[in-house]
Amino acid sequence: MQPSSAYSVLLFSYGTLQDKAVQLANFGRELSGQADRMLGYRQDWVEITDPAVLAASGKSHHPIVTPSNQADDSVAGMVFQISEEELAAADRYEVADYKRVAVTLASGLTAWVYVRA
Repeated sequence: MQPSSAYSVLLFSYGTLQDKAVQLANFGRELSGQADRMLGYRQDWVEITDPAVLAASGKSHHPIVTPSNQADDSVAGMVFQISEEELAAADRYEVADYKRVAVTLASGLTAWVYVRA
C-alpha cells in the first residue's frame, strides 16, 4: 500500500475508527483500507466517558491495546490512508487513555496507531 499524495499517512485501527459512523463524524468520509495485524500487542477494553466520543461511537467501552510479552500475541485491524488533517482529527477523537505511536505491522508497513497511554 503506497500512500497517495493527498492521503500520505497510514493509520492502523483495531477499534472504533473502523466504524463508518465514526469515520463520517471525524473525517467527513468513509475510509477504505486493507486488513493487517499488530504483532506483539494484546487487546483489552477501556471505559469511555467523553460525551462526544460516546455519541460518535455509540459504545461505552472501546478496545485498547498494550505491548505483550507473549511473542505470538497480535491484534487484527485495518490500515487506512488518511491525510495529515484527518490524523489531527483522529488525535482529537481519541481520549486521554490513548497515545499515538508508530508501529511496524505484519505486512511490513509502518503506521500510526493508538495504544494505552
